[in-house]
Amino acid sequence: QVQLVESGGGLVQAGGSLRLSCAASGRSFNNYAMGWFRQAPGKEREFVAAISWSGTSTNYADSVKGRFTISRDNAKNTVYLQMNTLKPEDTAVYFCVAGPAFLAPQRYWGQGTQVTVSS
Repeated sequence: QVQLVESGGGLVQAGGSLRLSCAASGRSFNNYAMGWFRQAPGKEREFVAAISWSGTSTNYADSVKGRFTISRDNAKNTVYLQMNTLKPEDTAVYFCVAGPAFLAPQRYWGQGTQVTVSS
């Protein structure tokens, strides 16, 4: 079992930046791919970014490529999502995920953190 706790959400103006963090605990964190999903009001939950357990491979949704960067620090059992040039359409609850499959890491879910981007 893996427990995931997100932090770093908040309110920011369009064009601004935020960095989300996700602290993992439980079983071996280093063997798991990690990622982020988001869900905006009235919309389906969607993939945002993923990172392999080694950190050498990353994957991004087209909507965030060039603006968001995912990274991890296995010594701290933490994954990050640096979000730059934020847009109002990035407003959503952001969920951290973990799992054995890099292309589909969403076996375990955090509770989510709200990100609101004002225009």
